[in-house]
Amino acid sequence: MSSELGVRIGVFLVVFVTLVLLEARYPRRRSTLRRSERWPGAFSLFVTGAVLARLIVPAGLAGVAIWSSARGIGVFSVLEMPAWVVAIASFLLLDLAMWVQHVLMHRVPILWRMHRVHHADPHIDVVTALRFHPAEILVSLAWKAAIVVVFGIPAWAAFTFEVILNAFAQFNHANWRLPARVDALVRLLVVTPDMHRVHHSVDRAEANMNFGFCLSLWDRLFRVYKAQPEAGHDDMVIGQDSWRNAADQSPVALLRQPLQNPIQSAK
Repeated sequence: MSSELGVRIGVFLVVFVTLVLLEARYPRRRSTLRRSERWPGAFSLFVTGAVLARLIVPAGLAGVAIWSSARGIGVFSVLEMPAWVVAIASFLLLDLAMWVQHVLMHRVPILWRMHRVHHADPHIDVVTALRFHPAEILVSLAWKAAIVVVFGIPAWAAFTFEVILNAFAQFNHANWRLPARVDALVRLLVVTPDMHRVHHSVDRAEANMNFGFCLSLWDRLFRVYKAQPEAGHDDMVIGQDSWRNAADQSPVALLRQPLQNPIQSAK
């Protein structure tokens, strides 16, 4: 368990520091709020959610996978398949499950109230990837655990997916200006910062596009892909109509936001 946690923290720190440096060197947009006004609240949500998840499932999804495997539960526990097939199938199933979860977070009102905390960030950068309400973290944990149990996804595949998902969430939220040709090439396979930024538009129609965190396949397949925001990346407005001030970004304000109603509905 300690080595598993060490890998998680190590990969997280390497990706985080790298992206913070790239954001400083090649920023895509300028924020109207300072980091000191946005980052403490996001980090507080991240730590609170991580602690709660560890208390409930100490070994993460890998622990759930070990439990289900020991009892012979799940599709992959019954069917005999090569490890490489299981690896690919597990990744695709979990990534699709996260895509479905994300869509439901936008479609189901009570789930949207939780997820709205993430979208109410008036700027988007690598720290936005950490800004999820603890209630949403627990819902997501339960959903992923159910997928792992139903399909019998092995511990090594579940652990690998969680590490990759965390890294890609940071990558596609980064305020990093990729060259247009590089972005166009990379997004053929995975979600890029420019692609995901469309999803954070204040325009509700655009916010209901580009749900992917890792693979860009699902948005294209289910026809909810939008290449660029209508106003362009420099002029588009990020976030929600409400909760745009520095006071709205504090730890307490973010924790209680799901209980509040917006002053004005998103477009």
